[in-house]
Amino acid sequence: MKTSGRSESTLNNYARHLAQMALHFNTLPTELDEDQIEDYLYLLQQQHNTPSESYFKHTVYGLRFVFRLEGLDDKRIALPAIQREEKLPVILSREEVKRLLHTPTLLKHRILIALLYDCGLRCMEVRSLQLKDIDLNRRMLHIRQSKGKKDRYVPIGSVLAAGLQKYIDAEGPVKWLFNGKGDPSIEGRKGGDFDSRYSQRGVQWAVTQAVKQAGIKKEVSVHTLRHTYATHLLEAGIDIMTIQKLLGHESIDTTMIYLHVAQPVDRPPLSVLDQLYGR
Repeated sequence: MKTSGRSESTLNNYARHLAQMALHFNTLPTELDEDQIEDYLYLLQQQHNTPSESYFKHTVYGLRFVFRLEGLDDKRIALPAIQREEKLPVILSREEVKRLLHTPTLLKHRILIALLYDCGLRCMEVRSLQLKDIDLNRRMLHIRQSKGKKDRYVPIGSVLAAGLQKYIDAEGPVKWLFNGKGDPSIEGRKGGDFDSRYSQRGVQWAVTQAVKQAGIKKEVSVHTLRHTYATHLLEAGIDIMTIQKLLGHESIDTTMIYLHVAQPVDRPPLSVLDQLYGR
């Protein structure tokens, strides 16, 4: 499983959901017949409302994976095709981003949110930033081995560069840019060391609290800032191919979704009511 190239979180999800299935039948999922698997998937569908729910999807994907892993013909099991939901991302306005950046009392949280927005980072990417990845002279950020095991560089703006310098001088981080406060005796030991990075939950909490205190009513997650980054770049006239590279998207199709939410500044008026009243 480790050599398959899938992420740690994906493998954990597969293992957890297959384990639940094994406990339900008291046998390995690969020993089940077609009717048993269909009955179990039907049960999940009833419990979790729709086949698009993550619990259902991870069970199906995990089954497909383990059948291939064991050299079994997964076509003998009529596993359902799962369609991707056609949802457009939530985008913050520039005014909302300003409120979000000014809300946190801790400098650490202001810089964290600024990095997510100004560099379009994923949650894992901002957590994994080390001091060696930040080049304030060239104003470049080195994102190492992110999704798809790929590196990329993204530019750092002058406002963020000044904020980063202020934060580094004040906090004095040694390795990771953002450190948590985990107990080394219980948290992610690795060869006598422990993962002292700011936790995923910590990043999510910082963003959620800032959204709440800023009075923003939209459904905002950490990834919303990445969506907002891409959309604001597109609205500023940056071409879609450049945005694809900055985001680290393997396929341009993934980036194209922002064409549906971006509003170029020089766009013609699209409101017939505004035209009617000369606004």
